[in-house]
Amino acid sequence: MNKLPAITLSFWIMKICATTMGETAGDLLSMTLHVGYGLSSAMLLSFFFATLVVQLSTKKFHPIIYWAVILATSTAGTTMSDFMDRTLGLGYATGSLILISLLITTLLLWKASEKSLSVTNIQSLRGEIFYWAAILFSNTLGTALGDFLADDSGLGFAGGALLIGSLLAGISLAFYFTKISRVILFWLAFVLTRPFGATFGCSPRPGKKED
Repeated sequence: MNKLPAITLSFWIMKICATTMGETAGDLLSMTLHVGYGLSSAMLLSFFFATLVVQLSTKKFHPIIYWAVILATSTAGTTMSDFMDRTLGLGYATGSLILISLLITTLLLWKASEKSLSVTNIQSLRGEIFYWAAILFSNTLGTALGDFLADDSGLGFAGGALLIGSLLAGISLAFYFTKISRVILFWLAFVLTRPFGATFGCSPRPGKKED
């Protein structure tokens, strides 16, 4: 029944590509087409739930379906983060803290419920739901974190990408040369590959809030 891919180099390449596409698609809908962050988030969350239903109904791993859900979380995460940070006026730092709290809470509930946080072998429907909730919060957090580094920190997109790239290199070294929990390293990498990939598909953010 396992429906998750192996965590290999190709997985991370696909994750970064999906992130770039998600950033571009989210900005296209909310900013270029002037749909707005709120309505765009509602539309893209509907797309996410539709792809998730298909994923949950399958009995084995289907790469196209799996990556369609990942892309949906990346696209929805872009507009959801913008909605929180700009329309609601929470700001990048506050939005990031809220999303970090949601991600940690999801992981703790997942661990308490399933006694495992495996990201390669999930055998229950409840475990799958926790997995995809964590994926959605991670991609949304990655957007908020990337915008914070690019705008509020003064690093810009290039500086933010350099910093995140360095952190990802450090996580890779920790994976091979330390005994740090592989689950912790996975989620750190998953969050950080979001803003790293988004720098290749980002659009300039408006300086005012949008409804």
